Amino acid sequence: MQWLMRFRALRGIRKSFHGIQAAPWPLRCQSVSGAGAPRWNDFDKPEEFNFASYVMDYWAQMEQEGRRGPNPALWWVNSEGDEVKWSFSEVASLTRRTANVFTQSCGLQRGDFLALILPRIPEWWLVAIGCIRTGIVFMPGTTQLKAKDILYRLQASKAKAVVTTDTLAPEVDSVASECPALKAKLLVSDHSRDGWLDFHSLIQSASPEHTCIKSKTEDPMAIFFTSGTTGLPKMAKHSHSLALRSYLPSCRKLQQLKPSDISWCPSDPGWILAVVGSLLEPWTAGSTIFIHSLPQFDPKLMVEVLSKYPITQFLAAPSVFRMILQQNFTSLRFPTLQHCSTGGEALLPEEQEKWKKQTGLLLHEIYGQSEVGMSCGVPRGTKIKPGSMGKAISPFDVQIIDSKGNVLPPNTEGSIGIRIKPTRPTGLFMCYENNPEKTAEVECGDFYNTGDRATMDEEGYIWFLGRDDDVINASGYRIGPTEVENALAEHPAVKESAVVSSPDTSRGEVVKAFIVLNPQFLAHNQQQLTKELQEHVKAMTAPYKYPRKVEFIPELPKTITGKIKRNELRKKEFGQM
Repeated sequence: MQWLMRFRALRGIRKSFHGIQAAPWPLRCQSVSGAGAPRWNDFDKPEEFNFASYVMDYWAQMEQEGRRGPNPALWWVNSEGDEVKWSFSEVASLTRRTANVFTQSCGLQRGDFLALILPRIPEWWLVAIGCIRTGIVFMPGTTQLKAKDILYRLQASKAKAVVTTDTLAPEVDSVASECPALKAKLLVSDHSRDGWLDFHSLIQSASPEHTCIKSKTEDPMAIFFTSGTTGLPKMAKHSHSLALRSYLPSCRKLQQLKPSDISWCPSDPGWILAVVGSLLEPWTAGSTIFIHSLPQFDPKLMVEVLSKYPITQFLAAPSVFRMILQQNFTSLRFPTLQHCSTGGEALLPEEQEKWKKQTGLLLHEIYGQSEVGMSCGVPRGTKIKPGSMGKAISPFDVQIIDSKGNVLPPNTEGSIGIRIKPTRPTGLFMCYENNPEKTAEVECGDFYNTGDRATMDEEGYIWFLGRDDDVINASGYRIGPTEVENALAEHPAVKESAVVSSPDTSRGEVVKAFIVLNPQFLAHNQQQLTKELQEHVKAMTAPYKYPRKVEFIPELPKTITGKIKRNELRKKEFGQM
C-alpha cells in the first residue's frame, strides 16, 4: 500500500516542537492518570478547554521530558502486515500540519463544518485532531454512506469541506454541484483525482508550526448524525465539553485507563463510540490507541488480533462478543487482555456468563447515545448485575421519568431522562443543528428525554427495555424487543433478529420476530424451526414474551450506522407501507 509507505516516510519529517504550548494548570500540577487526577471535579466547567492542547500537546511534552513510557500513541495494523506507530510527539506534529492544511490550503475558518468520511486509517485521527486545533467542526460519517446520504449531510450542514477516499470520491462528485457551500474536497489516496486536493502531499509540505485556538468549552466541536430510524438523521451538535468529560474523575473511573494500556475499540469511525472510545478516552489517559483496518467484521480475525497483540483493554458492541462466542473457539484466553467493556445495545446475562467462563474476564456494560456520549455504565472493579447497563456516570443525573418529566419510583418502567435544569451537564449535546423543534421535543420538564425505556432498581442500576416507540403491548404485557432479540441470539440458528409488534384480532398486538438465519440452518424445515425458536425463548425469558409470529428473511432493513429499522418492519406489519 503506497499511501501507507508514504505515511511511514512522514515519521522521518524533521520534528519541530516550537508550537507545543505549555501544559494547562490542571495537567502541570499532576499526572492526568491515577486515582487522584485530575483535580477538576465532575461539576467543574472551565471557561476554556481544547483537547489538542490540554491533552495531545501535554503528552507530547511528557515524552520529550522522558516522563512517559515507550508505548506509541497510535498503533495501526492491517491484515497484509503493514504497520504504523506514532508517538504523541509525532501525532502532535502531524495534526498541526493538518490544521495548517485546513486553514491555509483549504481556506477553512473556525466554525466551518467538515465532513469526515474515512475508514479505520490513521488519517482519520489526524483530521479529527486537526479540526479541534483550528475550531473546525468535524462530522464523522461511516463509509457505508451512499450518494443520497452524502447529499443530505452536505446540504443539511452546509459543509465547507469533505475528506474521504477514492472509493467514495465519485459519490461526492455526483452530488457536489447541488452543494454550493462545499469549497474544498480532500482526497486520502495514492491516486490523484480532478477537482480534489491531495491530502498526503499537502501534509508533507505543510508547516509543523501551528498555534492551537483557545476554544471556549461551550464552542462547537463535532456533529454526529443520528441513526434516522424514524425519519431523516438529526445533527446532534456537541461542544468541546464532550472531550472535557473524558477528563473528569467519574468518567475516568469507568475504564481506569493508564499510559501503559493499549486500548482497542473497533467501532465504525462514523459513530460517536469511535470518537469517545478510540480517541478521547484513551488519549486523555495517555494510552495507546490500537487500530486494525478491519475492512469487514470477522470474529476469527478479531480473536487472532486479541491473541497476537498486547492489547489490554477492549471496547466493542455486544454483537461483537456474541459473534465471537458463536464461533465455539477451543480457547479464548488472551495473554494481555485485562478489561472488556461493551455498549450500543443490550447484553444478555447468559452471554456475560459465557464470556467470563471462556476468557476469565467480565463484560462491563456502558450506555450512551449520539446526544450524550457515555452516560451510564459499570465502572471497572464495581459490582455487575447481569442484564443491567449499570448506574449513572457523574455529572449526569439519570432518572426514570414519565411523559411529564416526573421522577418515577424504583422498579417502575419509564423513559431514561438526564437532568438538564437548573444546570446542563458537561458533555450533553448542545442541540439538534438547525432543528429547534426537535431540540424542544426532547426536553421533558427538567430532563432531556433519551427516548429509551428502562427501569431502575433501589441501588440505581438501570435495566434497558427498548426505544419508546418499540415497546410492544401484548395482552396487557409491555415487552421490550431487546429482551426477545437477546433470547433469540442465544440459539445457534439465529444470525440476527428484529422484534416488533404485529396486529392480532384477539390480542390487539402480538410479538413478531423477523429472523436472519445462519447459513447452516437455511435448509431446515421452517415450521419446525419456528416452534423450536418459540420454545427456546420461553425457556430463556418470561414465557409471555415469546414471538407468536416468526418470519425468516434474508436480511434486516438497517440504517447506514447499522441500527435496525424496526419502524419500517412495524409499518409493514400494520399495512402502512
